[in-house]
Amino acid sequence: MLIGYARVSTDDQSLDLQIDALKQAKCTKIFCDPGYSGALEYRPALDEAIRWLKTGDTLVTWRLDRLGRSLSHLISLVADLEGRGVAFRSISDAIDTSTAGGRLQFHLLGALAEFERSLISERTKAGLAAARARGTRLGRPAKLVRRDCDAAPTKPAKSPLANVAQA
Repeated sequence: MLIGYARVSTDDQSLDLQIDALKQAKCTKIFCDPGYSGALEYRPALDEAIRWLKTGDTLVTWRLDRLGRSLSHLISLVADLEGRGVAFRSISDAIDTSTAGGRLQFHLLGALAEFERSLISERTKAGLAAARARGTRLGRPAKLVRRDCDAAPTKPAKSPLANVAQA
């Protein structure tokens, strides 16, 4: 039996493309995790799909990075599936771990996916460091700055609150 798994990182992204591809691949059941990053190991629908799989089944994803971005997690997950007699197939990457070539390709693409994620992280950190060096304040704006607090009128003990608001 072919069991499909689809995931998008944010709720505003669409699963439609992945679901259509999984249906075209003849998946009999499709599990979806909308709004779950591939960096997270816990994804409820993926966990449910893994529990659902039986010996002889194949877990199918649209792309390898839909299953996960950490090489160690991908390898661990696929090794666990293989230990249970379950194959893994990625439609877009043309990976099928039921073959020796598919297993080799899986490991190579998994390494590349992790490399790409590391590059994104390095570029983000470099951009933040450059912004800090330019004196840019990062993060959300402060609710109040000290100058505003010092200038704010204070309410005398017996004064109506409306007087402070009008000041």
